[in-house]
Amino acid sequence: MGMTMTQKILAAHAGLDTVYAGQLISIKLDMVLGNDITAPVAIK
Repeated sequence: MGMTMTQKILAAHAGLDTVYAGQLISIKLDMVLGNDITAPVAIK
C-alpha cells in the first residue's frame, strides 16, 4: 500500500524513500509553532 500525504512529506524532509507508522525519524524543519505556556519550558 502507498504512503499517505503526511508520510510523503515527512519522507521528503527526512531524505528517505519511505516512512512508516511508529518509525522514529530526524527531519529538517521549515517552521515550528510553539504554545506560549509550554514552548519556553520545552526549549530549555
